[in-house]
Amino acid sequence: MNRIMAKLRASAVFLSVLLLAGALTACGQTAAVQAAPAVPDRDICILFTSDVHCGIDQNFGYVGLEAVKEQMEATGDYVLLVDDGDSIQGESVGTMTRGEADIRLMNALGYDVAIPGNHEFDYRMERFLELAEMAEFPYISCNFNKEGELVFDPYIIRELGNVKVAFVGVTTPKTTTTSTPKYFQDENGKFIYGFMADETGEALYEAVQQAVDDARAEGADYVVVLGHVGNEETCRPWTYADIISHTSGIDAFLDGHSHDTDKVVMKNRDGRDVVRQACGTKMEAIGWLRISAEDGKADTGLYTWNNDISAPELLGIENDMTAEVEKAAGELNRKLEEVIAHSAVELTDCDPHATDDAGLPLRIIRRAETNLGDLCADAFREQTGADAAIINGGGVRDDIPAGDITMGDILRVNPFGNMVCVKEVTGQQILDALEWGTKDVPSENGAFPQVSGITYEIHTYIDSACTQDAEGMFTGVDGEYRVKNVTVGDEPLDPEKTYTVASNDYLLLNNGDGYTMFDDCELLQDSVKLDNQALIDYITGTLGGVIGDEYSDPYGQGRIIAVDEKP
Repeated sequence: MNRIMAKLRASAVFLSVLLLAGALTACGQTAAVQAAPAVPDRDICILFTSDVHCGIDQNFGYVGLEAVKEQMEATGDYVLLVDDGDSIQGESVGTMTRGEADIRLMNALGYDVAIPGNHEFDYRMERFLELAEMAEFPYISCNFNKEGELVFDPYIIRELGNVKVAFVGVTTPKTTTTSTPKYFQDENGKFIYGFMADETGEALYEAVQQAVDDARAEGADYVVVLGHVGNEETCRPWTYADIISHTSGIDAFLDGHSHDTDKVVMKNRDGRDVVRQACGTKMEAIGWLRISAEDGKADTGLYTWNNDISAPELLGIENDMTAEVEKAAGELNRKLEEVIAHSAVELTDCDPHATDDAGLPLRIIRRAETNLGDLCADAFREQTGADAAIINGGGVRDDIPAGDITMGDILRVNPFGNMVCVKEVTGQQILDALEWGTKDVPSENGAFPQVSGITYEIHTYIDSACTQDAEGMFTGVDGEYRVKNVTVGDEPLDPEKTYTVASNDYLLLNNGDGYTMFDDCELLQDSVKLDNQALIDYITGTLGGVIGDEYSDPYGQGRIIAVDEKP
């Protein structure tokens, strides 16, 4: 677009052009929440983001957010910028800088307040507390505590002319299972950090109500909850609806976690209307809450971006954030070459000796055990504490040469950004998964199961008896199993026993490679961390930064044995 809109900064042209182009829509219902006693002398516009997940240059991006913020300020309104959590994790820029680049960008944008989401803790508790210190804005949460004492203030009050607006922070109690559980424990495995996760929800409701009441007692005219709780059934009894229906005194609930963009007006405990608004993920929308200077009523809505090309790129927007985002991108490139560990051995996805008909290396990670497959599976199991791990060989995309290991090396191994999860499964379901993943051996298949905490044999002289539907999804085994002599830990697999199994969301949650046998299993840890982050943490933490002789055999540690002839 020849950058015709460069240097727009705080210009009404920006929003009008977007609206004319049909790229930006302000959406919302007309229903408004209850009026507070005081009416502001100017409109109050609260812009909010949530679940950015390092999408600093996607959709609106931070450059587009700065342009919208400047446009709102140019109207003379009071303008605040807040975040509902899960900002610092989700893309390479977060992984490479362990969240620091994102915090610097939020500082540059001038955020007024933020809350921790579950993924703020993915770089370990100590790191998040360091990042909170780096932030030039406060983190708040009324339920994040260490041994019963709140880590942050439960609320904060901002004076805007003649009125006071309080923000109350709420972090989902599912955080301890949707990040890495051991990050919330002491050295003895005792949970010392928590989020008030009693089964009834009463502890959380009481914490929210106490924060609301205290804010009102301190003179708050409006109370806005910044929540990272979501609307998912698995988050009950701690969803936004649970909290609103069990409390009073909240004027608006700005929510995150479930990546939805829903607006809901519902009754609180006293039968008063409360508006709840979410704004999606990856900067696909910027949420707004406007408190009117006319009547003091509050309403919410979204500015949305529905194009594949980001707003700054398509419209040629440049402002103060342009250089900041470019600086972060440059730092990412430098970080990719940063040495983070060392390997005494070559970790491979290919046969070190055999080649294919064209003389090229023979990729075996999709048909047999390799030391790199062992390493990646071990990272999943160790980082989650699961009994076993099963990962698809097709998700491991490159080898790790002996010598220094860079961040770029790790991202080439796990480039897809899949999330680590844990489910409780039966021994029979483990057996079905191994049978399904090995059905094509000796031919390769991306579903081939690399494992940790498990050993098994593939009797390749037995034809696969797996059945599948028209979409290629596993439906059962109609005949003899070719997978035999399976162990979990040091014990033979018990088909009736339950085990905890770690894998990625692609396989465990999304039926990747046709794995359907785990569909009805209980999800114990959801989206704990990125697969490449788990690998980094395992190598730099558990292994002390050195991959040693235990992974020296390119064909692995004998976890998977092919039996070519009937005994």
